[in-house]
Amino acid sequence: MTNRVGASTAFVVLAALFWGLSGGIGGILMADGWDPFVVSFYRGVIGLLCVLVWLALRPRGSGLSNRRLWLWSAIAGLGVAGNFAFYFVSIAQGSVAVAATLMYCAPVFVYLVSFALQLERPTLRKWAAILVVMLGIALLTQIYDIGASGVTPIGVGAGLLAGLSYAIFIFGFKYASAHGSPQAILVIAFAVLATILIWPSDVAQMTAVWSTPDWPLFAALGVLGAGLSFVFYIIGLKHTAPSVASVVAMVEPVTAALFGVVVLSQTLALPQLLGMGLILITVTALSRNAPPKNLPPDQ
Repeated sequence: MTNRVGASTAFVVLAALFWGLSGGIGGILMADGWDPFVVSFYRGVIGLLCVLVWLALRPRGSGLSNRRLWLWSAIAGLGVAGNFAFYFVSIAQGSVAVAATLMYCAPVFVYLVSFALQLERPTLRKWAAILVVMLGIALLTQIYDIGASGVTPIGVGAGLLAGLSYAIFIFGFKYASAHGSPQAILVIAFAVLATILIWPSDVAQMTAVWSTPDWPLFAALGVLGAGLSFVFYIIGLKHTAPSVASVVAMVEPVTAALFGVVVLSQTLALPQLLGMGLILITVTALSRNAPPKNLPPDQ
């Protein structure tokens, strides 16, 4: 049992690491002139191919004949489409570190939506944590002197919308999981993503991807950032306590930040580092106390 728990935790670590690397890879592609929506589209499409393979290998209990599975999976697809697109727009308008940390605020949005829908009871501790996260966001983005951080208002807004979109994905996935397998949900969600992101993407760039030297980066982005990462994360959660998973998830923004600093030569001022620390510690504490996600067994 101990070996199983250790392996599951390793899967969650790998998923978070791959998500962190995907931000850096996307940053490189956009620095080369690729449109954020094109980068997001190919991340999702290649991820779709990966989860299709997973579904083909584990077809039992897919639930694909269930209408509710399709409805909630489509909502999850809207969330993951927004998450990918807004995340890369935020990177293009600021930095990988800021975008990844803002997106890491997703659990705060989950709580706010839960409060609004009366799915969770608000407490003083939770409101205090949300206020601390807001202070961290102000320091990280230097919103009091927006030009100093090199992050535009669009970058800040897109980063927060990426977190909100991820919260939508979480809700969609949670309700879809009662009607089918994780692999079926992800296939539908990524198919919805691909359909949505065709519209804002640059068609000329979309057709040029596989004839450029950057195509291996697109392939790596899709396989690591949407294929293996989601599969590993779902498998890893089977035997990983939510408290452990929440701490391990910090690997993503930390990896993204290090990638931005080391590879892309991006910098963070002291107030931004303080803000990042406040966000990571507070959100992790919130996540540790969240109820476990009731994912269906891997079929």
